[in-house]
Amino acid sequence: MSAAQVAARSAGTPGTGEPPRSRKSPWAWLLLAPGIVWLLVFFVWPLVQLAAVSLQSGFPGYPGYYYRDVNVGNYADAIAEYWPHLLRSLLYGALATFFAFLLAYPLAYAMAFKAGRWRNVMLILVIAPFFTSFILRTIAWRQILADEGPVATTLRFLHLLPGGHITETWVAVVAGLTYNFLPFMVLPIYSSLERADPKVIEAGGDLYGNGLTTFRTVTLPMSMPGVLAGTLLTFIPAAGDYVNAELLGSDRSTKMVGNVIESQFFRVPGGYPTAAALSFTLMAIILALVFLYVRKFGTEELV
Repeated sequence: MSAAQVAARSAGTPGTGEPPRSRKSPWAWLLLAPGIVWLLVFFVWPLVQLAAVSLQSGFPGYPGYYYRDVNVGNYADAIAEYWPHLLRSLLYGALATFFAFLLAYPLAYAMAFKAGRWRNVMLILVIAPFFTSFILRTIAWRQILADEGPVATTLRFLHLLPGGHITETWVAVVAGLTYNFLPFMVLPIYSSLERADPKVIEAGGDLYGNGLTTFRTVTLPMSMPGVLAGTLLTFIPAAGDYVNAELLGSDRSTKMVGNVIESQFFRVPGGYPTAAALSFTLMAIILALVFLYVRKFGTEELV
């Protein structure tokens, strides 16, 4: 091959056996423009403002008045004072994600492989809670777990409720988080299992024989994209939630960092920098955990 042919091939000109490289059409950028503008206005700009607020300093003796500063100490003070709420939020989010997975996987598996003509009915039942307000669902859960409700009454009868009540405990908060975010775990897993080829699972059964081994080596790896997506969709909002801890928890022992942020923003004079610093700290921790989780358990479809 001559030098001219090599240059022509690298340039992608006609007659070299390779199609010419097409330039990106300006229409592609026009189609992307609305989404980019939306992200810049309603995501990037608020984050910039939040970062600026987190570094502000308050005027001594004038609560609620600030001046622009680079006060990194706001982060140190917020973490030093509210680190138990940060840990509690991550713990509650992790527990809710774990219990949601235990409940969601069998349900998604049944919907994908065993439901038959009842599949659509089960799918509607899974998404039906979305038609009701998040707060109303949480209040209803408080009624279910009330001291005179069926759950607490049954547990007391079985002598399995030493404290005498469920509400205003961490159990109620985790239960509420699990219930409210359960559909976010069910739907991605169901979507992955529905796309799985049953013949591959049957072949795995023929090769491995044991149903548990087949599930561990064939079915579960095939559904990992859904498990990964469902875990992220459940853990991220659960760790930052404050409604369940507010309505189902106690005043202090079950408060999450979301409750502190809400209180600092709306109830505490001069609490804006603390609330903004806690927001950024929680965001950074969750991003770091998500990155490590995706690197460890991610699939080629998601990484």
